[in-house]
Amino acid sequence: MNVSYSTIPSGERLTDVKYPLKWEDIDWKTVNEKVNKLQTRIAKAVRQRKWHSVKRLQYLLTNSFHARLLAVKKVTQNKGKRTAGIDGKTWTTPLSKMKAALSLSGKSYKAKPMRRIYIQ
Repeated sequence: MNVSYSTIPSGERLTDVKYPLKWEDIDWKTVNEKVNKLQTRIAKAVRQRKWHSVKRLQYLLTNSFHARLLAVKKVTQNKGKRTAGIDGKTWTTPLSKMKAALSLSGKSYKAKPMRRIYIQ
């Protein structure tokens, strides 16, 4: 199923659906399993040299809600979690983490350039 063209009865695209979850209610085991399954499928398609499938699966992974949740979790639980990004924001509260995961949706998100700090 191609998610980008799928619609739900209200006419809204599936990629635009907001998940009514709280950060604390997320089942991280399921999130890890789903992301790992997609990554395994990509690796298998690469080994079989099925490049069309690789591209399609990569699209699914980059637009996956579970992958976005996992990305936010990894960024907010690493050693530099209190370091603000280029926009000066940190995701410290569960609400801000959930908003960050929801705001990382495909088309509207544009990464800002990295910040360079020279050490003298």
